Amino acid sequence: MTSAYSGKKSGKSREALEKRTRVLSVIRKVFVYLMLTVWAVAVLFPFYWMILTSVKSYGEYAAEFVPKFFTPSPTFENYRSAFTAVPLARYFVNTLIFTLVTTALMLVVSLLAAFAFARLDFRGKDIVFPLFLSLMMIPSELMIITNFQTITNLELRNTFTGLILPSVTSVFYIYLLKENFEQVPDDLYRAARIDGSSDFGYLVRVLVPICRPTVVTVTILKIIECWNSYVWPRLITDDQNYFLVSNGIQEIRENGFGRENIPAMMAAVVVISVPLILLFLIFRRKIMAGVSRGGSKG
Repeated sequence: MTSAYSGKKSGKSREALEKRTRVLSVIRKVFVYLMLTVWAVAVLFPFYWMILTSVKSYGEYAAEFVPKFFTPSPTFENYRSAFTAVPLARYFVNTLIFTLVTTALMLVVSLLAAFAFARLDFRGKDIVFPLFLSLMMIPSELMIITNFQTITNLELRNTFTGLILPSVTSVFYIYLLKENFEQVPDDLYRAARIDGSSDFGYLVRVLVPICRPTVVTVTILKIIECWNSYVWPRLITDDQNYFLVSNGIQEIRENGFGRENIPAMMAAVVVISVPLILLFLIFRRKIMAGVSRGGSKG
């Protein structure tokens, strides 16, 4: 009878412990989701405010002494003005040319350099690569100064060549690809060489398909970098025919709508931001997979 009583008591204790564990688990999940919700609102609110401002008329925006979080009469007139006040369509075409050509050249240079550091044996390799990585420690402002002097001396200002050349290589992307290439077993390389494949053939037919997530990630990040590029295009071009969308925004502010027409400015920013947002939403899984793969070894 005592054993039965003890078993009943232990059963109740076990049920109480399980109930307490479930309650703590629910509280923990509620807290986590609450914090994630707060963080999401904090991150997404600027985008909401940008879109909201872009559909307000200038008169409505100027009459707001206290900012409103909605508008009863949205208008798309600001979006029409974004393409008529300045040649925004031309800026889009210039940016597209700059982005596609720069990204393609960067991929070629980075893939070849990463393959050389990862698979080829050459004298001084162990010294050259650390020195190569040390370039990441140099402030970008110093690189801009030397690049500006070089491009100016070559008389390449206000040309697509001058815009593109300083951006065709990246130490970080080469390092990221090299780390991925080194994760591929050496047996595949030896087998490919025995089958008569060249180094370039092995790179194109074996390494690139295996490391596709990282290659796609590098491509997307470079596209975003080129699309958002501001300082270098602004410095190297003063001809409107070579403006990109990033420095076209400044042109809109100075010579298009004026400094006070914030709704029209926000409409232009929305138009410029939409391609990058769609790009990230479409390829977000590949970006996450490529970054996580690049950060792991073995």
